Amino acid sequence: MNLVGNIKYNPLDKPNLKPVVLANRLKTILTLFSKNNSESYWLDKAEQVLTECIKFCRLYNDGYVTFLEIHRLVTIPDYYSSKIKLLREKFLKGTLSITNVHDLLSSIEFFEKEFNLLDTRTLAILKSEITRITGAFISDYDVLKVFSPTKDDLNFFGFEDVINNGKIVVLNMNISEYNNLSKIIAAYLKLDFQSEVMARLAKCSSDFRSVCFISDEYHEYITDTDANFFAQSREAKCINIVATQSYTSLLNAINNQYTVKVIIQNLINKFWFRTDDTFTIEDAQKQLGKEEKTKYSQSVSESSRNLKNSYLSNILSSDKPNFSESLNTYTQFDFIFDTNYFTQSLSTFTCLAFLSTGNTILAPQELKLVPYFIIDKDMQS
Repeated sequence: MNLVGNIKYNPLDKPNLKPVVLANRLKTILTLFSKNNSESYWLDKAEQVLTECIKFCRLYNDGYVTFLEIHRLVTIPDYYSSKIKLLREKFLKGTLSITNVHDLLSSIEFFEKEFNLLDTRTLAILKSEITRITGAFISDYDVLKVFSPTKDDLNFFGFEDVINNGKIVVLNMNISEYNNLSKIIAAYLKLDFQSEVMARLAKCSSDFRSVCFISDEYHEYITDTDANFFAQSREAKCINIVATQSYTSLLNAINNQYTVKVIIQNLINKFWFRTDDTFTIEDAQKQLGKEEKTKYSQSVSESSRNLKNSYLSNILSSDKPNFSESLNTYTQFDFIFDTNYFTQSLSTFTCLAFLSTGNTILAPQELKLVPYFIIDKDMQS
């Protein structure tokens, strides 16, 4: 999936999900850009606004919601009024169901009695929070065409068909070129995939194919929801493979040490490469455990009698010196791999592996990995 292919994907086209669920997904993605979590109040209010916008958009747009429509509802004051006129005609014709009428009344009450009456500063902050997501989708035509297509052009409908038929979805968006957009799309695809995988647990049958989630630079896309997903996804036959620079990178992304620890402990098989990150090293040492190690201590002492000082050379001398040396051996319970092992001993393409066979845990061992470009070179020769 990229901006030059034929795939058209609308992350908001989820008619089977409640508006509040979709809004919560967008709020989760917003936390990727609010690492210190000091804006939780504004994120909660933004979620409320998004919920009502999604609900309102479904009423006038035949259930189809796009980022462009959300952006217009939030930023253009007259846009809401024009859609109210359209919905009034539908109401008078009796084409709205009881559920639609309830949603319409609640949306009108929210927009006219709460949202439109907010003071200028509060309204500007809320718009700023929401447009951090919507603006990334409408500012570029190629992005708008791929991720906010018309309903007729839509050809990727989510992960149900992908999972059931063993297909592969690859997101090909360079994070340096599409910084915020790639984070939003990657995080949304991940949440969409996780929801579809967890929906398997609601089915009585367990006869379904295994699936796999692979993420490089995982610290760029980590969210709090991953903790619960990794804890339960094994039952849904999902294999999770993630790579990150360090555990501190994960902590810097979500600013919650307990969540990071839950995510790490749910990843059974681990490969640690050379690192200088103390948080990663200490956590790895604790998981790998301790063992009794032999320690040595050596001491040398000197004593003398009849000590004399030469006034000419200013040198001390003794006719009865005594030297003694002692060597002690003892055991101490210490980490199996010390800090120097992680910072100095591990070489390039070498890692410390902590692996499980599914039934037993193998002893930690050093592995030499073969890069793919060396394999390709050998095959060509």
